[in-house]
Amino acid sequence: MLAIDFGGTKIALATAAVGSSRPSATVRLDTLGTAGAAQAVRRTFDAARELVDSPAAVGVSTFGVVRGDRIRLAPNVPGWDGLALPALLRERFGDAPVAIDNDVNAGAAAELRWGALRGVDVGLYVNVGTGLAAALVAGGRVVPGAHGAAGEIAYLRGHGDGYFADGHAPLEDVVSGMALSRRGSALLGRPVTAAALFSLRGEEGVAALLDETVDALARVVANLCVTLDPSTVVLGGGLMRAAEHIVPRVAAVLERAVPFPPELALAHFVDDAPLLGAMALALENVR
Repeated sequence: MLAIDFGGTKIALATAAVGSSRPSATVRLDTLGTAGAAQAVRRTFDAARELVDSPAAVGVSTFGVVRGDRIRLAPNVPGWDGLALPALLRERFGDAPVAIDNDVNAGAAAELRWGALRGVDVGLYVNVGTGLAAALVAGGRVVPGAHGAAGEIAYLRGHGDGYFADGHAPLEDVVSGMALSRRGSALLGRPVTAAALFSLRGEEGVAALLDETVDALARVVANLCVTLDPSTVVLGGGLMRAAEHIVPRVAAVLERAVPFPPELALAHFVDDAPLLGAMALALENVR
């Protein structure tokens, strides 16, 4: 099998034996954000050819949303929004079955097959990394929605300013690693990463900023739980490296706000969740 993860800052590829959750070979390409869509796809196909020429199945995760035969909601890489990626993949890999989904849905697929959502019928996977998104699980499968955009919670109103139509993602502008880094840097007057902020709680204003962010996340997760009634909520993404500061506050809100509070768990896969998710997608299509 061949797995491909198109990320906003990198491309990762892996091969694996059928049924395995462990890659047998992995390749990572340099920053995707400076390459543009055409060059990124060409480099990826060249790297894939060196790994395996005729894979039994191909799984692909991508930033943005797969809408029909195009990628949407992907403005950060020139040429990616509107790219006919599914057709390019079919052209390159011929008769091999190709499955493609967005990176958060792919991460949820990995958790369903091998991780914290294994055996879960109704669940929720929330990924808080550079950006913010969720995957909804029902019947033990990821729910894509009518347009492939279920779980795009970055666009929820009531947090921050602006509308999607104006180029804004109101919730992501408050709850994400990108937002924390931007707001923390402005607060401290020097560049700071989201991860570093959690070790700077003693500096003026930092604790309040972190608490505001985590409380906003907790409210949204609680509202999603009231709507979906999941048995399990899995928190993933790079920000979960600060899980000891985040999980207790989210758990406390769920206990008070949700009529039937779900089990709250950390994702089994963090750094390579979309790539492993692409492997899970490929496995579903092995003939």
